[in-house]
Amino acid sequence: MAKEVKAKAIEVNLWEAANKLRGSVEPAEYKHVVLGLIFLKFASDKFEEHRAKLIVDGKEKYIEMADFYNMSNVFYLEEISRWSYIVKKAKQSDLALIIDTALHTIEKNNKSLKGALPDNYFSRLGLDASKLASLIDEISNIDTLKDKQQDIVGKVYEYFLSKFALAEGKGKGEFYTPKSIVNLIAEMIEPYKGIIYDPCCGSGGMFVQSIKFIESHHGNKQEVSIYGQEYTNTTYKLAKMNLAIRGISANLGEKAANTFADDQHKDLKADYIMANPPFNQKQWRADNELVDDPRWRGYDVPPTGNANYAWILNMVSKLSDDGMAGFVLANGALSGGGEEYKIRRKIIENNLVEAIMVMPRNLFYTTDISVTIWILNKNKKARIVEHDGTVKNYRDREREILFMDLRQMGIPFEKKYVQFSEEDIRKVTETFHNWQTLGVQHEVSNAFNIPEFCHSASFDEVLKKDFSLVPSKYIEFINRDESIDFDEKMQVLQSEFAELLKAEEQSKNDLLKVFIELGYEIKL
Repeated sequence: MAKEVKAKAIEVNLWEAANKLRGSVEPAEYKHVVLGLIFLKFASDKFEEHRAKLIVDGKEKYIEMADFYNMSNVFYLEEISRWSYIVKKAKQSDLALIIDTALHTIEKNNKSLKGALPDNYFSRLGLDASKLASLIDEISNIDTLKDKQQDIVGKVYEYFLSKFALAEGKGKGEFYTPKSIVNLIAEMIEPYKGIIYDPCCGSGGMFVQSIKFIESHHGNKQEVSIYGQEYTNTTYKLAKMNLAIRGISANLGEKAANTFADDQHKDLKADYIMANPPFNQKQWRADNELVDDPRWRGYDVPPTGNANYAWILNMVSKLSDDGMAGFVLANGALSGGGEEYKIRRKIIENNLVEAIMVMPRNLFYTTDISVTIWILNKNKKARIVEHDGTVKNYRDREREILFMDLRQMGIPFEKKYVQFSEEDIRKVTETFHNWQTLGVQHEVSNAFNIPEFCHSASFDEVLKKDFSLVPSKYIEFINRDESIDFDEKMQVLQSEFAELLKAEEQSKNDLLKVFIELGYEIKL
């Protein structure tokens, strides 16, 4: 318990020191400064530890040779990149330049860090040298090597990522998916071994949680290969640092790039896909672009006005024959018309949709809307996954889909947000895996038709609902009225609002007319 309290104190103290840097610098900018320094301290501690070991082992003549560090998954640091050197120079007025030089030199000497570290952030932002020195003093208090099981530096990094996402708020913070959502997806699709892919990986949270899932279930993380892609260059750097800090090897492509326009993993077939794509992304391609893209082969071309189904088809195209995907989308994708309807119908007919779970509001820092987790499965046989990652097929299931309503779940978090508790995640995942394993016998299916919570729908039921994936159309509600057609209701409200605006305009004109008749001129 004492260790947990101390770790928390370090995180809080660091955050307070970091906040002193803010001034006119946006959180979106200064997070790279702070996280770059945390990475620098961690890399330096690992370097010094390995350097001391080489000396003890009688290999002192090799202590300045990069290969003798890289072979042990340790980054080689020249003297000007070591934390001790930074601390020694912390009172100098050119401290920002010293730090930029240190980070640039580390990246230059370690190929796996290519494109990972902040590039001239410190000098460019014109940070106050004394505040920067104060932050360095705080970071010096982190002993990143003291308790490897506690993963102190990983916790600090996670804490800062979430805090920065909270600070940036609506319209920003897309680099971070709240941990409880990532944890739920990992527990649902169980990425024990094989290839894991995230087409919009942000700061790499899906990968971190996948490795934690493997470790907590006593699997072997060496049996996992990680592939990802990220569009924003600064977020791409965050992901590479986040993974490097945790010793996770990953292929994030040669550069930050648009997944649709410049797919960095064209021939990839993944066993597991985890993703949180941008919600309702507009104008993701021009009308004449990507119309013949092989990722949509067999389906309609996703509409230009919304990328939701482009993300879905990108993931479908990347799944191996036994692959599973768990991803988050805005609720509008459950029932859209036009090309979206045709694509949704086709993936249901192709027996790919395994589960749909509608989520509580206020789970995300960037939006307060309710969203949905989709689970796709290329091999919808009932599966038993052993602790060693072995998958046993149990019994063929018909084209059933498990619908779940999680909107009443979640516990308060950071005042205005909610997050899933461990008990929530356990309840959802146990229900899902029991449903997977037990198959579709009539009496068994009824066990998964629980009012207010879940319903196992046959293909015929989905057909009768015209391929809608809205959970409230299938789940029985006793204590809540979920029979409202929200699209129809919104059309009525829009019509009523238009009438109100029209009446208001008429009242304004009538009032102006009265003033004019009385001889008064009204200037608007």
